[in-house]
Amino acid sequence: MRPILTLLTDFGTADGYVAEMKGVLLSHLSEATIVDVSHDLAAGDVDGARLAVARYWRRFPPGTVHLVVVDPGVGTARRALAVSSEGRLLVGPDNGVLSPSLLAAGARAVSLAVPAGASPTFHGRDVFAPAAARLAMGAAVDDLGDLCSDPEVRRTPEPRRRSDGTVEGQVIAVDRFGNVITNLMTRRDGTLEVAGERLPLRRTYGDASTGELVALTGSSGLVEIAVRDGSAAERLGLCRGAAVLLRPVG
Repeated sequence: MRPILTLLTDFGTADGYVAEMKGVLLSHLSEATIVDVSHDLAAGDVDGARLAVARYWRRFPPGTVHLVVVDPGVGTARRALAVSSEGRLLVGPDNGVLSPSLLAAGARAVSLAVPAGASPTFHGRDVFAPAAARLAMGAAVDDLGDLCSDPEVRRTPEPRRRSDGTVEGQVIAVDRFGNVITNLMTRRDGTLEVAGERLPLRRTYGDASTGELVALTGSSGLVEIAVRDGSAAERLGLCRGAAVLLRPVG
């Protein structure tokens, strides 16, 4: 099977940065399949990158190399990592973007050396892409650097359950549709309270009328708020960190 590499960055596509990274990868592996996950993350949005990685990294076949470059600390003392986890390989900065893979049992991380002459402002091209290419060509993670026993791991905040059964949660992301994703896990019933609105849980978006607010369990298993054919984030003025409550029925 042709090597598969995925790319997730906050570079956009207007300036050629992504193309530079692809040039490095293809110079080593002209037969590689390169999958552009996204280059439209908000600049420096480490948590947004972490949540995106959590959605897709296990969906690709074993042996896939995931290259993640959202790196506001590029060129500083922050480490560069390569990770082996559940048969997949990941490369990126040690700032939390690789947390989903690091939290899996048996994950192993190494700290990459920065090559002499590497640009201090573009480790994506000069550090991460060459490391990803080596992994895709069959190198073991341990061949790339020294064991890192304390990589930075970020976790989604845990909801808090009150004595009356109400669960306190918060918004953790807003997707491109304006759907507001919370840290509340799926439930079959209950009422969601957010921004002064009370919303019963529905099964899918089509269970609401056009323009109607709806709460449901999204494909990630997390409760989200949507507006049928509209943006819940704009309608309710919600952003990451906003409070939500899930009250039991009765």
